[in-house]
Amino acid sequence: MKRFVALCSLLMVSALAFAQVRGLPDFTELAEKQGPAVVNISTTQHARTPQQGVPFPFDENDPALEFFKRFFPRGQGGGAPQQDFENKSLGSGFIISSDGYVLTNAHVVDGADEVTVRLTDKREFKAKTIGADKRADVALLKIDASQLPIVKLADVSQLKVGEWVVAIGSPFGFDNSVTAGIVSAKGRSLPQENYVPFIQTDVAINPGNSGGPLFNLRGEVVGINSQIYSRSGGYMGVSFAIPIDVAMEIQQQLRSTGRVSRGRIGIVIQEVSKDLAESLGLSKPMGAVVNAVENGGPAAKAGVEPGDVILKFDGKPINSSADLPRIVANTRPGAKVLMQLWRRGALRDISVVVGEIQDEKMTANRPGRNARPAEPSVARLGLMVSELTPEQRQEMKLSGGLVVDEIRNTAARGDLRQGDVILAVIHKRATTEVRSVDQFNKLLNQFERSANITLLIRRGEMQTFVTIKGAN
Repeated sequence: MKRFVALCSLLMVSALAFAQVRGLPDFTELAEKQGPAVVNISTTQHARTPQQGVPFPFDENDPALEFFKRFFPRGQGGGAPQQDFENKSLGSGFIISSDGYVLTNAHVVDGADEVTVRLTDKREFKAKTIGADKRADVALLKIDASQLPIVKLADVSQLKVGEWVVAIGSPFGFDNSVTAGIVSAKGRSLPQENYVPFIQTDVAINPGNSGGPLFNLRGEVVGINSQIYSRSGGYMGVSFAIPIDVAMEIQQQLRSTGRVSRGRIGIVIQEVSKDLAESLGLSKPMGAVVNAVENGGPAAKAGVEPGDVILKFDGKPINSSADLPRIVANTRPGAKVLMQLWRRGALRDISVVVGEIQDEKMTANRPGRNARPAEPSVARLGLMVSELTPEQRQEMKLSGGLVVDEIRNTAARGDLRQGDVILAVIHKRATTEVRSVDQFNKLLNQFERSANITLLIRRGEMQTFVTIKGAN
């Protein structure tokens, strides 16, 4: 036992010596100097609804609300008297100019009737929302104050994975809380978030931290803490921040015009997998493959076709499909830029005039509401397919295509699904539109049994590529 205690003491001494040698970071000076420029943001949303059943004595964010709902459900009575209530929420922000401009997240102030900014010296100000960009989750506020402390901004291009970073904010309403961690990754793409190359960290971020700054060890802001990945609603070690250069570009547009203008070219894209690269004749997976081209859109006018792989846009390489939306969105609408494409085994350069993103509306219609031809046919791939009816072709604006009725070998058919409409077959440098079952089977019989075959399919209103390995 004495030997064990001695060993533990030696390890502790070694650890302390190692910490002193390596100089582990001390965040006290950073917190002291930068904390005053970080603010607490509280919002109030007024609403008026029919008073139904028992009123809930809880805030909408209170965990007890769900328990209370189970035993005291609200009634349904029509014509009930109106009840006023306020929905309150908390967030964070930081001051970027001494005359009162404050950056935060768009979701912090979304729908708010009143926004209050509280400084570390306890002063409170009613804030005006200059503008908010929901796509990037950035909002710019203005308070009537002067000679305020401001943050310093970093050059995000110098940020490195593994670097220490610090968050200051108001998790659960606890003002000026400081947490620290490291940069886990850069340039992360998140579902439904196509325009922001997020900084991923393991800094503890919780509700109320949203909109607060992420600092490097020099006390410079590298990002705005925006969201977390969580299965519980609380911190689980994966947090995401909007790079400050992206946020500052957005706030400049918001300050100038109250809105953000983004470029678009009117295409649907997907990632180029290893199998798809082989089918298209590319030497390696790279670029963004075009699934569909919007009729009359900028890309259609430029001559872009489904199956093209965009390798460069305005001279910037497209290493993965996630790169393209960001680069296009950051291009000024109306600009004429050069795109490098891979089409049928050869490089091609075309010019496109960039359009502007408008409010997007998504619809999802599935084929199959009308009767199909009586008997589906079995294709070589182990698929039960049938031709579209004239009504279906007219509704979907297609000249051909086959509906997948059944998939007999699901393991080998990859991501193909029942109800998909097969539009074309792609193999090596050849793209062939599918018009009938007989033509489809004859086409497949031309390929070797071990060949990888890529299908262009329509799923709802979207088009995508599905590669089937070693078709047999």
